[in-house]
Amino acid sequence: MESAEIRRRWLSFFEERGHTVVPSASLIADDPTLLLVPAGMVPFKPYFLGEVKPPFARASSVQKCVRTPDIEEVGKTTRHGTFFQMCGNFSFGDYFKEGAIKLAWELLTTPVEHGGYGLEPEKLWITVYQDDDEAEQIWRDVVGVPAERIQRLGKKDNFWSMGVPGPCGPCSEINYDRGPEFGVEGGPAVNDERYVEIWNLVFMQYERGQGIGKEDFEILGDLPSKNIDTGLGLERLAMILQGVQNMYETDTLKVVIDKATELTGVAYGKAHDSDVSLRVVADHMRTSVMLIGDGVTPGNEGRGYVLRRIMRRAVRNMRMLGATGPVVGELVDTVIKTMGEQYPELETDRKRIETVALAEEAAFLKALKGGTNILDTAVTETKAAGGTVLAGEKAFLLHDTWGFPIDLTLEMAAEQGLSVDEDGFRRLMKEQRERAKADAQAKKTGHADVTSYREIADTAGATQFTGYTNTEGETTVVGLLVNGVPSPAASEGDDVEVVLDRTPFYAEGGGQLADHGRIRLHSGAVIEIRDVQQPVPGVSVHKGSVQVGEVTVGATAYAAIDVRRRRAIARAHSATHLTHQALRDALGPTAAQAGSENSPGRFRFDFGSPNAVPGAVLTDVEQKINEVLSRELDVHAEVMPIDEAKRQGAIAEFGEKYGEQVRVVTIGDFSKELCGGTHVHNTAQLGLVKLLGESSIGSGVRRIEALVGVDAYNFLAREHTVVAQLQELVKGRPEELPEKISSMLGKLKDAEKEIEKFRAEKVLQAAAGLVDSARDIRGVALVTGQVPDGTGADDLRKLVLDVRGRIPSDRPAVVALFTTANGKPLTVIATNEAARERGLKAGELVRTAAKTLGGGGGGKPDVAQGGGQNPEAVGEAMAAVERLVTETA
Repeated sequence: MESAEIRRRWLSFFEERGHTVVPSASLIADDPTLLLVPAGMVPFKPYFLGEVKPPFARASSVQKCVRTPDIEEVGKTTRHGTFFQMCGNFSFGDYFKEGAIKLAWELLTTPVEHGGYGLEPEKLWITVYQDDDEAEQIWRDVVGVPAERIQRLGKKDNFWSMGVPGPCGPCSEINYDRGPEFGVEGGPAVNDERYVEIWNLVFMQYERGQGIGKEDFEILGDLPSKNIDTGLGLERLAMILQGVQNMYETDTLKVVIDKATELTGVAYGKAHDSDVSLRVVADHMRTSVMLIGDGVTPGNEGRGYVLRRIMRRAVRNMRMLGATGPVVGELVDTVIKTMGEQYPELETDRKRIETVALAEEAAFLKALKGGTNILDTAVTETKAAGGTVLAGEKAFLLHDTWGFPIDLTLEMAAEQGLSVDEDGFRRLMKEQRERAKADAQAKKTGHADVTSYREIADTAGATQFTGYTNTEGETTVVGLLVNGVPSPAASEGDDVEVVLDRTPFYAEGGGQLADHGRIRLHSGAVIEIRDVQQPVPGVSVHKGSVQVGEVTVGATAYAAIDVRRRRAIARAHSATHLTHQALRDALGPTAAQAGSENSPGRFRFDFGSPNAVPGAVLTDVEQKINEVLSRELDVHAEVMPIDEAKRQGAIAEFGEKYGEQVRVVTIGDFSKELCGGTHVHNTAQLGLVKLLGESSIGSGVRRIEALVGVDAYNFLAREHTVVAQLQELVKGRPEELPEKISSMLGKLKDAEKEIEKFRAEKVLQAAAGLVDSARDIRGVALVTGQVPDGTGADDLRKLVLDVRGRIPSDRPAVVALFTTANGKPLTVIATNEAARERGLKAGELVRTAAKTLGGGGGGKPDVAQGGGQNPEAVGEAMAAVERLVTETA
């Protein structure tokens, strides 16, 4: 049975039994504590935690999941993988143990011809929690599993919690006996290689207290509502139903291995090392395609780093198998073909996925060439010094400059018999991140405790947003925090977080900045609002300070936003939609939105593109946008089912989580997007859009920055003033300026060349006199001196080499010249072969001189360069060089 059919049967079975089929959520986790979705229950976590009331009593899904903690083990064993699909059925206060157990048994053992999976009942073994008499009784007396095939295990194996205080409960696992060829008998308690777990049923019935690990925590009591969370690994079931030895031989992975074999000529099953590489390629390429499909792009942080890491491991393993050219294109094509039946959006987004993947491969192949040379040199130096540990600084250089994930450096170093100073590497990474984030301030609570907001939501319900149609209105204060702590009242000068029952204030989201404004209580108190966020779904938290009077919970008030700011942001947001569509028209669907920020009068728009957008294309895009403005197209929003929105061709942003009902913003016949933000009513209200330019912000991601309305006009007015000034200076018309300025710059460059040539000749004229000044130091001709200030490094180098060349080659010679440029001392030192035979190396001499100058330097044994901070120490540096020559010669 193919994987796609396993998936179809799962969803069909539970839908027929009253479950709402929930599509797989994006792999980009909608949870500040997670980068990626690692388990099937993650999209349902808010329901289990009581943050949000579930819209259904029963649900079922097949969730895409990615886990990478054991990435180094992928390929080395046949049990580890980074991507998997978790089939789940969930009950929220509906059926409990007996219902879940009976449903699982029915689906597994019902014959294939009747819609089940057709597993032999006698091959199924059950484990239950050590104290769960109820579950054992159901399995034994209701389902009919013989007592000898039911085993009890402890908390470590058969008790589930999230690892933090919250819902928890015993679980029961269904295991399949693969037969004596996989090991001794005795059930899953004895041999989990033979008795493979395929389905875990979690009975959430208790509340967990504080504790550590899987076993050391307290059970506080029963939950008010008992829930069910189950998970069946699709790949494990496919392995059994397809009669293969492991998941790498199942239909969706074996086809990728076969393609890798075709590309490299290395057959699977012939040698351990090549089998490991083939498994890494199959797993990592499938994961990469699924991540890119959900909007992840390669980068050096967060989920982008996860993608870059696994893609580069895959490419490197293909090189280890013998591939010499690009291979990602064909591997991506294979993955899309095999996974596309289950996830049709992969075919729809094929071009974008291929573009991102190919760009990352090209970048890595270039980096691999340069980085490998750096690593080889570092390894050679480490071994030559008798070391066995590669310095953390080298690993950091490979990561920061060449894009080498640390695990790649670890693998390549290990292949040459070295370990890596990981602590040193991570220290440098931490320092870099801290520097980058020094000025950043967290706007949302993120990982902080959001209990207070949840309690307000439970008591007062969700905040009603009235801002689509109103900019002010009556409201009531239903929640209040002072300096982050819940409080019944706040006084003048307090920093507060206010929750209203209804609000015209837009909470930051979807790239749109929050509204500012004021809340005036009927008592006369005034709160100045400077930010609005939604730390938990549906609750708008207004952040500001009390200007006048006292604020109390339950008080009635009048909320009014800064209308001028809102209108400026709305113009920017509508302009973003127009820019998105114009870019897609110009570059194709690969120019998908990857982020945005809409602020008053300006916006930035991030989109997928492997290359820079040509200036001519950007000009065309800008012209098209402004032509749309002149057409005076109406802008309207409509709420509709998400399937209807997709049918109408509405564009959705990658990584965003959408419900069953979505808001679609349509701009005439030009643009249609899913969007919860605020917009203008007609494109004429934008006035003008000016694109300032585009740049790279990461691999495969570009950013456009632009101005809208009055800000765009002011920018053009300033440009006009500059043009007028240039006209006056060069005495030409506007259209003549590029040619006239280019001509002037050309003449200036020619003049600079002549000056440089004259300066070089002047410097070289001093060569003969310097040779005559050579002193004999124990048989070595030593030339030291200081040339005129302002001499450049290149000219100084030429002079040093010229002087060295004038000294007979059979006479050991050291030439060390100094100068001062831009207030800082500079030195170049050269030695001839006769001097090097006596142990005099330019690199060592430069380091000695540069240290005296308060700096550093280095180079090759024949010529080296250095510098420092103290020009007053040049004489002392010359003396230091002479001492070292005397000691060495």
